Amino acid sequence: MTKQLILKAGREKSLLRRHPWVFSGAVKQVTGNPEAGDTIEVCSSNGDFLAKAGWSPRSQIRAKVWSFSEEEQIDGLFFRKRIVAALEMRRSCGFGIPGGQQAYRLIHAESDGLPGFVIDIYDNIAVMQVLSAGAWRWKDTVVKILAEILPLAGIYERSDAAVRKLEGLKAELGWLYLKNEDDSDAKSGKIQIQENEVCFEVDFETGHKTGFYLDQRESRLRVGKLCNDKTVLNCFCYTGGFSLFAARNGAKEVLSVDSSAEALELAQRNAVLNPGLSTKMTWMQADVFKALREFVLEGKRFDVIILDPPKFAATASQANRAARGYKDINRLAFELLNPGGHLATFSCSGGIDASLFQKIVASAALDAGVDASFTGSFIQDSDHPVRVSFPEGMYLKGLLVQKDFNS
Repeated sequence: MTKQLILKAGREKSLLRRHPWVFSGAVKQVTGNPEAGDTIEVCSSNGDFLAKAGWSPRSQIRAKVWSFSEEEQIDGLFFRKRIVAALEMRRSCGFGIPGGQQAYRLIHAESDGLPGFVIDIYDNIAVMQVLSAGAWRWKDTVVKILAEILPLAGIYERSDAAVRKLEGLKAELGWLYLKNEDDSDAKSGKIQIQENEVCFEVDFETGHKTGFYLDQRESRLRVGKLCNDKTVLNCFCYTGGFSLFAARNGAKEVLSVDSSAEALELAQRNAVLNPGLSTKMTWMQADVFKALREFVLEGKRFDVIILDPPKFAATASQANRAARGYKDINRLAFELLNPGGHLATFSCSGGIDASLFQKIVASAALDAGVDASFTGSFIQDSDHPVRVSFPEGMYLKGLLVQKDFNS
């Protein structure tokens, strides 16, 4: 019996627009007793074929589409074609080619037609997240393809994101492939990368996500160029990405704040990797919200402030609470900015869209009693593409705001 998901009447519109998700509320019937991860056909209420998808019976997103073609087979060749196409796209943007960036995202889930897979490349190490039941079913196939088409020393799995629980999957971490079982450098769990001539050590075993925020590459470069001869405050600094680019571009001094002692320790090692930068940098372990309030009371002022916090709202239902947090830190930042100073502020929360984020920042400026202007915006770098039929792929949004010189 064919494994099929039959939609309720009128619920096929999003799939006809090639959106890759089927929510539980749209499901009328499931036939053929599919198991988690099986490939199923998605059909309209009158039986018309719509897509082939991975089945996730435990998730509110019951199916994630592999293909909208009835003729296309979901097999090893399918995954090879998708991965090769993603690689060609990155190379066309200058990633993974001689003279280009050697640390980049190769697979960005739905935006590369491979929902549930996130694969980051750090030189000769691939770090893979498998985040859905459908992706889990094809994990071994994808590992084999990566090892065949890329000159990799190893492939490490970081499938420890909270979203796996919604899929009924346990966390899985460890080596999926090692070209040389005695490769002590790979087994260290750390690797050095270079991004636009700045060196970083990446801890891909225990660092956030896959070890590094590759999506902020272009933002780091742009913000760094504003920092020449400026005093800089980098909040939620993690391993020092924005801090190092500020220092490299001639900042007078850079104060970096994060709550994680481990992240700050790695950030300081990163500073040492880049000769001449350590002397400009001060590191502070603290809760950023408390630290900002203390800086205001102390009368501190900065020329450039960076706010790049972790996700405050994963879904729209959490937006109100998250909005209060974003407004609070941005209000304090406006109070700490010198006249003419720049605020680079970011949100990676899926529940906060770009329009709402701009309203939050504008409201924060008004509450701080300052006049300011939006002078630029940021999105994730081009190795994190956003498929036109999947706007949810644009999770990172940022604003560059300049405080008026007479404010």
